[in-house]
Amino acid sequence: MAKKVAFLQGNEAAAQGALYAGCRFFAGYPITPSTEVAEVLSAELPKVGGKFMQMEDEIGAMAALIGASLTGSKVLTSTSGPGLSLKQENIGYACIAEVPAVIVNVMRGGPSTGMPTGPSQSDVMCAKWGTHGDHPAICLVPASVQEVFEETVRAFNLAEKYRTPVMIMPDEIVAHMRERIVFPEPGELEVIDRKGPSVPPEQYKPYDTSFGDVPPLAAFGSGYKFHVTGLNKMQDGFPTTKAEIVQAEEERQVRKVEANKADIMRWEEYLCDDAEVIVVAFGSTSRSARFAVNEARKNGIKAGLFRLITFWPFPEERLLELSKKVKAFVTPEMNLGMCTGVVKGCIEGNAPVIGIFRVDGEPINPDQILDKMKEVK
Repeated sequence: MAKKVAFLQGNEAAAQGALYAGCRFFAGYPITPSTEVAEVLSAELPKVGGKFMQMEDEIGAMAALIGASLTGSKVLTSTSGPGLSLKQENIGYACIAEVPAVIVNVMRGGPSTGMPTGPSQSDVMCAKWGTHGDHPAICLVPASVQEVFEETVRAFNLAEKYRTPVMIMPDEIVAHMRERIVFPEPGELEVIDRKGPSVPPEQYKPYDTSFGDVPPLAAFGSGYKFHVTGLNKMQDGFPTTKAEIVQAEEERQVRKVEANKADIMRWEEYLCDDAEVIVVAFGSTSRSARFAVNEARKNGIKAGLFRLITFWPFPEERLLELSKKVKAFVTPEMNLGMCTGVVKGCIEGNAPVIGIFRVDGEPINPDQILDKMKEVK
Protein backbone atom coordinates (compact mmCIF):
# COMPACT_ATOMS: atom_id res chain seq x y z
CA MET A 1 0.00 0.00 0.00
CA ALA A 2 1.33 3.44 -0.93
CA LYS A 3 2.49 5.69 1.90
CA LYS A 4 0.67 8.90 2.72
CA VAL A 5 2.18 11.90 0.94
CA ALA A 6 1.45 15.55 1.74
CA PHE A 7 2.58 19.07 0.83
CA LEU A 8 3.44 20.53 4.22
CA GLN A 9 5.01 23.53 5.83
CA GLY A 10 7.97 22.90 8.13
CA ASN A 11 6.04 23.95 11.22
CA GLU A 12 3.20 21.61 10.28
CA ALA A 13 5.71 18.79 9.88
CA ALA A 14 7.04 19.47 13.39
CA ALA A 15 3.53 19.09 14.79
CA GLN A 16 2.96 15.87 12.85
CA GLY A 17 6.32 14.50 13.94
CA ALA A 18 5.41 15.20 17.56
CA LEU A 19 2.18 13.25 17.20
CA TYR A 20 4.03 10.35 15.58
CA ALA A 21 6.46 10.29 18.52
CA GLY A 22 3.58 10.07 20.99
CA CYS A 23 3.34 13.68 22.16
CA ARG A 24 0.17 14.14 24.18
CA PHE A 25 0.65 17.58 25.74
CA PHE A 26 1.42 21.01 24.34
CA ALA A 27 1.71 24.28 26.22
CA GLY A 28 2.77 27.46 24.52
CA TYR A 29 2.08 31.03 23.58
CA PRO A 30 1.63 32.32 20.02
CA ILE A 31 4.71 33.92 18.48
CA THR A 32 5.87 34.53 14.93
CA PRO A 33 7.22 32.48 13.14
CA SER A 34 6.37 29.30 15.11
CA THR A 35 2.64 29.67 15.73
CA GLU A 36 1.61 27.06 13.15
CA VAL A 37 3.04 24.32 15.38
CA ALA A 38 0.58 25.30 18.09
CA GLU A 39 -2.23 25.82 15.59
CA VAL A 40 -1.97 22.28 14.22
CA LEU A 41 -1.66 20.66 17.64
CA SER A 42 -4.63 22.61 19.03
CA ALA A 43 -6.75 20.74 16.51
CA GLU A 44 -4.98 17.37 16.47
CA LEU A 45 -4.10 16.65 20.11
CA PRO A 46 -7.73 16.35 21.33
CA LYS A 47 -8.34 13.73 18.62
CA VAL A 48 -5.79 11.39 20.24
CA GLY A 49 -6.67 12.08 23.85
CA GLY A 50 -4.02 14.76 24.29
CA LYS A 51 -4.16 18.18 25.91
CA PHE A 52 -3.46 21.61 24.42
CA MET A 53 -2.95 24.68 26.60
CA GLN A 54 -2.40 28.25 25.49
CA MET A 55 -0.64 29.79 28.47
CA GLU A 56 -0.44 33.38 29.69
CA ASP A 57 3.22 33.63 28.64
CA GLU A 58 6.29 31.59 27.70
CA ILE A 59 7.43 31.25 31.31
CA GLY A 60 4.14 29.63 32.26
CA ALA A 61 4.26 27.45 29.15
CA MET A 62 7.60 25.94 30.13
CA ALA A 63 6.40 25.44 33.71
CA ALA A 64 3.31 23.62 32.46
CA LEU A 65 5.50 21.48 30.24
CA ILE A 66 7.59 20.34 33.22
CA GLY A 67 4.50 19.45 35.23
CA ALA A 68 2.89 17.51 32.40
CA SER A 69 6.09 15.60 31.66
CA LEU A 70 6.37 14.53 35.29
CA THR A 71 2.93 12.93 35.04
CA GLY A 72 4.32 10.65 32.32
CA SER A 73 3.32 12.54 29.16
CA LYS A 74 5.54 13.30 26.20
CA VAL A 75 5.48 17.09 25.94
CA LEU A 76 6.20 19.85 23.43
CA THR A 77 6.30 23.62 23.28
CA SER A 78 7.11 25.92 20.37
CA THR A 79 8.46 29.44 20.36
CA SER A 80 10.89 31.89 18.79
CA GLY A 81 13.55 34.40 19.94
CA PRO A 82 11.99 36.47 22.74
CA GLY A 83 9.91 33.49 23.86
CA LEU A 84 13.00 31.32 24.11
CA SER A 85 14.61 33.97 26.30
CA LEU A 86 11.60 33.88 28.63
CA LYS A 87 11.71 30.09 28.84
CA GLN A 88 15.35 29.90 29.89
CA GLU A 89 14.89 29.86 33.68
CA ASN A 90 12.49 26.94 33.49
CA ILE A 91 14.61 25.20 30.86
CA GLY A 92 17.36 25.25 33.50
CA TYR A 93 14.88 23.82 36.00
CA ALA A 94 14.04 21.00 33.58
CA CYS A 95 17.77 20.32 33.15
CA ILE A 96 18.59 20.01 36.85
CA ALA A 97 15.36 18.12 37.64
CA GLU A 98 16.04 15.90 34.58
CA VAL A 99 12.62 16.29 33.02
CA PRO A 100 12.14 15.18 29.38
CA ALA A 101 10.76 17.95 27.16
CA VAL A 102 10.99 19.05 23.52
CA ILE A 103 11.22 22.71 22.51
CA VAL A 104 10.76 23.82 18.90
CA ASN A 105 12.41 27.22 18.49
CA VAL A 106 12.02 28.77 15.05
CA MET A 107 14.94 31.15 14.59
CA ARG A 108 14.12 34.72 13.58
CA GLY A 109 16.01 38.00 13.66
CA GLY A 110 17.07 39.39 17.02
CA PRO A 111 17.98 40.31 19.69
CA SER A 112 14.78 41.35 21.42
CA THR A 113 11.90 41.75 18.97
CA GLY A 114 14.40 42.10 16.12
CA MET A 115 12.86 41.07 12.82
CA PRO A 116 9.89 38.79 13.62
CA THR A 117 9.26 37.69 10.03
CA GLY A 118 12.88 37.44 8.86
CA PRO A 119 15.07 34.32 8.98
CA SER A 120 18.04 33.96 11.27
CA GLN A 121 20.35 31.29 12.66
CA SER A 122 21.41 33.24 15.72
CA ASP A 123 19.80 31.21 18.52
CA VAL A 124 22.10 28.19 18.44
CA MET A 125 24.21 29.49 21.31
CA CYS A 126 21.07 29.87 23.43
CA ALA A 127 20.59 26.11 23.20
CA LYS A 128 23.85 25.54 25.06
CA TRP A 129 24.44 28.73 27.04
CA GLY A 130 20.99 30.35 27.34
CA THR A 131 20.29 29.15 30.84
CA HIS A 132 22.86 29.58 33.60
CA GLY A 133 25.04 26.91 35.15
CA ASP A 134 26.54 23.74 33.70
CA HIS A 135 23.90 21.60 32.07
CA PRO A 136 23.44 19.13 29.20
CA ALA A 137 22.53 20.50 25.77
CA ILE A 138 21.06 18.80 22.71
CA CYS A 139 20.09 20.92 19.69
CA LEU A 140 18.92 19.70 16.27
CA VAL A 141 18.96 21.88 13.13
CA PRO A 142 16.92 20.32 10.30
CA ALA A 143 17.18 21.57 6.71
CA SER A 144 14.05 20.22 5.00
CA VAL A 145 10.40 19.63 5.78
CA GLN A 146 10.92 15.86 5.75
CA GLU A 147 13.85 16.26 8.11
CA VAL A 148 11.82 18.49 10.43
CA PHE A 149 9.36 15.62 10.83
CA GLU A 150 12.06 13.00 11.37
CA GLU A 151 14.20 15.12 13.69
CA THR A 152 11.17 15.99 15.79
CA VAL A 153 10.60 12.29 16.34
CA ARG A 154 14.28 11.89 17.20
CA ALA A 155 14.12 14.86 19.58
CA PHE A 156 11.44 13.09 21.58
CA ASN A 157 13.51 9.91 21.60
CA LEU A 158 16.55 11.77 22.91
CA ALA A 159 14.55 13.66 25.53
CA GLU A 160 13.01 10.47 26.84
CA LYS A 161 16.20 8.41 26.65
CA TYR A 162 18.43 10.94 28.41
CA ARG A 163 15.89 12.68 30.67
CA THR A 164 16.66 16.16 29.42
CA PRO A 165 15.16 19.01 27.41
CA VAL A 166 15.95 18.82 23.69
CA MET A 167 15.70 21.77 21.28
CA ILE A 168 14.87 21.70 17.59
CA MET A 169 15.91 24.91 15.85
CA PRO A 170 14.75 25.28 12.25
CA ASP A 171 15.31 28.73 10.83
CA GLU A 172 12.29 30.67 9.60
CA ILE A 173 12.85 29.60 5.98
CA VAL A 174 12.76 25.89 6.84
CA ALA A 175 9.79 26.42 9.17
CA HIS A 176 7.66 28.24 6.60
CA MET A 177 8.62 26.66 3.28
CA ARG A 178 6.43 23.91 1.87
CA GLU A 179 7.72 20.65 0.46
CA ARG A 180 6.57 17.16 -0.32
CA ILE A 181 6.74 14.89 2.70
CA VAL A 182 6.29 11.12 2.85
CA PHE A 183 4.78 10.02 6.15
CA PRO A 184 6.46 6.96 7.67
CA GLU A 185 4.22 4.09 8.66
CA PRO A 186 3.64 3.49 12.38
CA GLY A 187 6.66 1.60 13.65
CA GLU A 188 8.85 2.56 10.70
CA LEU A 189 10.69 5.19 12.73
CA GLU A 190 11.93 4.20 16.15
CA VAL A 191 9.90 5.67 19.01
CA ILE A 192 11.52 5.51 22.45
CA ASP A 193 9.62 5.77 25.72
CA ARG A 194 11.24 6.74 29.00
CA LYS A 195 12.51 3.96 31.22
CA GLY A 196 10.28 3.38 34.23
CA PRO A 197 11.28 2.03 37.63
CA SER A 198 11.96 -1.67 38.10
CA VAL A 199 11.73 -1.52 41.90
CA PRO A 200 8.66 -1.22 44.13
CA PRO A 201 7.58 2.24 45.32
CA GLU A 202 9.17 1.89 48.75
CA GLN A 203 12.60 1.37 47.14
CA TYR A 204 12.33 4.01 44.44
CA LYS A 205 14.58 7.06 44.29
CA PRO A 206 14.10 9.40 41.33
CA TYR A 207 17.84 10.05 40.91
CA ASP A 208 19.22 6.63 41.83
CA THR A 209 22.53 6.43 39.96
CA SER A 210 22.94 2.73 40.65
CA PHE A 211 20.89 2.34 37.46
CA GLY A 212 23.39 4.44 35.48
CA ASP A 213 23.75 8.06 34.47
CA VAL A 214 20.07 8.21 33.43
CA PRO A 215 17.95 6.97 36.34
CA PRO A 216 14.49 5.47 35.68
CA LEU A 217 11.65 7.98 35.89
CA ALA A 218 8.35 7.25 37.61
CA ALA A 219 5.23 9.28 36.88
CA PHE A 220 3.43 11.51 39.34
CA GLY A 221 0.27 9.78 40.50
CA SER A 222 1.56 6.27 39.86
CA GLY A 223 2.20 5.45 43.52
CA TYR A 224 5.89 6.36 43.54
CA LYS A 225 7.22 9.07 45.85
CA PHE A 226 8.93 11.85 43.94
CA HIS A 227 10.46 15.07 45.22
CA VAL A 228 11.36 17.70 42.60
CA THR A 229 13.56 20.70 43.26
CA GLY A 230 15.64 23.21 41.35
CA LEU A 231 18.35 22.85 43.97
CA ASN A 232 21.27 20.44 43.84
CA LYS A 233 19.87 17.18 45.06
CA MET A 234 20.49 13.78 46.55
CA GLN A 235 19.27 10.52 45.03
CA ASP A 236 15.90 10.91 46.76
CA GLY A 237 15.42 14.33 45.15
CA PHE A 238 15.80 16.36 48.33
CA PRO A 239 18.27 19.28 48.40
CA THR A 240 21.88 18.97 49.49
CA THR A 241 24.90 21.24 49.81
CA LYS A 242 27.41 18.43 50.39
CA ALA A 243 30.31 19.22 48.11
CA GLU A 244 31.06 15.67 46.97
CA ILE A 245 27.42 14.98 46.11
CA VAL A 246 26.95 18.27 44.24
CA GLN A 247 30.17 17.75 42.26
CA ALA A 248 29.23 14.20 41.25
CA GLU A 249 25.66 15.18 40.39
CA GLU A 250 26.66 18.10 38.17
CA GLU A 251 29.24 15.99 36.34
CA ARG A 252 26.77 13.15 35.80
CA GLN A 253 24.13 15.39 34.27
CA VAL A 254 26.58 16.72 31.69
CA ARG A 255 28.18 13.30 31.19
CA LYS A 256 24.92 11.59 30.23
CA VAL A 257 25.00 13.62 26.99
CA GLU A 258 28.74 14.03 26.45
CA ALA A 259 29.46 10.32 26.93
CA ASN A 260 26.77 9.44 24.40
CA LYS A 261 27.69 11.86 21.62
CA ALA A 262 28.04 9.04 19.11
CA ASP A 263 24.38 8.17 19.68
CA ILE A 264 23.20 11.77 19.58
CA MET A 265 25.24 13.52 16.88
CA ARG A 266 24.23 13.48 13.21
CA TRP A 267 25.77 15.18 10.22
CA GLU A 268 25.97 14.71 6.46
CA GLU A 269 29.16 14.74 4.39
CA TYR A 270 28.66 15.56 0.72
CA LEU A 271 31.65 15.23 -1.65
CA CYS A 272 34.08 15.57 1.25
CA ASP A 273 36.35 12.62 0.42
CA ASP A 274 38.65 14.57 -1.88
CA ALA A 275 37.56 18.09 -0.97
CA GLU A 276 40.14 20.84 -0.60
CA VAL A 277 37.58 23.36 0.63
CA ILE A 278 34.66 22.29 2.81
CA VAL A 279 31.56 24.37 3.51
CA VAL A 280 30.19 23.88 7.03
CA ALA A 281 26.54 24.88 7.10
CA PHE A 282 23.16 24.06 8.64
CA GLY A 283 19.47 24.71 8.11
CA SER A 284 18.35 26.54 4.98
CA THR A 285 21.86 27.89 4.43
CA SER A 286 23.06 24.34 3.79
CA ARG A 287 20.73 24.18 0.81
CA SER A 288 22.45 27.16 -0.77
CA ALA A 289 25.77 25.57 0.18
CA ARG A 290 24.96 22.31 -1.61
CA PHE A 291 24.14 24.19 -4.81
CA ALA A 292 27.34 26.21 -4.46
CA VAL A 293 29.42 23.06 -3.97
CA ASN A 294 27.98 21.55 -7.15
CA GLU A 295 28.77 24.75 -9.07
CA ALA A 296 32.29 24.82 -7.61
CA ARG A 297 32.90 21.29 -8.84
CA LYS A 298 31.88 22.41 -12.34
CA ASN A 299 34.51 25.16 -12.04
CA GLY A 300 37.25 22.71 -11.10
CA ILE A 301 37.18 23.47 -7.38
CA LYS A 302 37.30 20.38 -5.17
CA ALA A 303 34.53 21.45 -2.82
CA GLY A 304 32.50 19.56 -0.26
CA LEU A 305 29.69 20.16 2.22
CA PHE A 306 29.68 19.25 5.90
CA ARG A 307 26.04 19.69 6.93
CA LEU A 308 25.25 19.88 10.61
CA ILE A 309 22.07 18.08 11.62
CA THR A 310 22.94 18.10 15.32
CA PHE A 311 24.45 21.41 16.40
CA TRP A 312 24.94 20.38 20.03
CA PRO A 313 26.80 18.24 20.81
CA PHE A 314 29.06 19.63 18.08
CA PRO A 315 31.00 17.12 15.92
CA GLU A 316 34.39 18.48 16.95
CA GLU A 317 36.37 15.30 16.45
CA ARG A 318 35.25 14.76 12.85
CA LEU A 319 35.93 18.35 11.85
CA LEU A 320 39.36 18.11 13.44
CA GLU A 321 40.07 15.06 11.26
CA LEU A 322 38.92 16.86 8.11
CA SER A 323 40.95 19.95 8.99
CA LYS A 324 44.16 17.96 8.53
CA LYS A 325 43.54 17.44 4.81
CA VAL A 326 41.75 20.56 3.52
CA LYS A 327 42.97 23.99 2.49
CA ALA A 328 40.12 25.88 4.15
CA PHE A 329 36.63 25.82 5.58
CA VAL A 330 33.88 28.23 4.51
CA THR A 331 31.17 28.83 7.12
CA PRO A 332 28.07 30.66 5.85
CA GLU A 333 25.50 31.45 8.52
CA MET A 334 22.69 33.90 9.20
CA ASN A 335 24.37 35.36 12.26
CA LEU A 336 27.66 37.12 12.97
CA GLY A 337 29.88 34.07 13.39
CA MET A 338 28.51 31.67 15.97
CA CYS A 339 29.19 28.44 14.09
CA THR A 340 32.41 29.90 12.67
CA GLY A 341 33.77 30.42 16.16
CA VAL A 342 32.97 26.85 17.18
CA VAL A 343 34.65 25.47 14.05
CA LYS A 344 37.75 27.56 14.70
CA GLY A 345 37.85 26.31 18.26
CA CYS A 346 37.83 22.63 17.34
CA ILE A 347 40.27 22.44 14.39
CA GLU A 348 43.33 23.64 16.33
CA GLY A 349 44.47 26.08 13.64
CA ASN A 350 44.96 23.37 11.01
CA ALA A 351 43.14 25.35 8.31
CA PRO A 352 41.71 28.85 7.85
CA VAL A 353 38.00 29.32 8.50
CA ILE A 354 36.35 31.87 6.21
CA GLY A 355 33.00 33.12 7.47
CA ILE A 356 30.04 34.52 5.55
CA PHE A 357 27.71 36.39 7.89
CA ARG A 358 24.30 37.81 7.06
CA VAL A 359 21.80 39.28 9.54
CA ASP A 360 19.69 41.50 7.29
CA GLY A 361 16.72 39.13 7.05
CA GLU A 362 17.75 37.78 3.66
CA PRO A 363 19.12 34.28 3.01
CA ILE A 364 22.72 33.58 2.03
CA ASN A 365 22.71 32.75 -1.67
CA PRO A 366 24.88 30.22 -3.52
CA ASP A 367 26.87 32.91 -5.34
CA GLN A 368 28.12 34.35 -2.04
CA ILE A 369 29.39 30.93 -1.01
CA LEU A 370 30.90 30.15 -4.42
CA ASP A 371 32.75 33.47 -4.45
CA LYS A 372 34.31 32.68 -1.07
CA MET A 373 35.40 29.25 -2.25
CA LYS A 374 37.11 30.81 -5.23
CA GLU A 375 39.22 32.89 -2.82
CA VAL A 376 40.80 29.76 -1.34
CA LYS A 377 44.29 29.28 -2.78
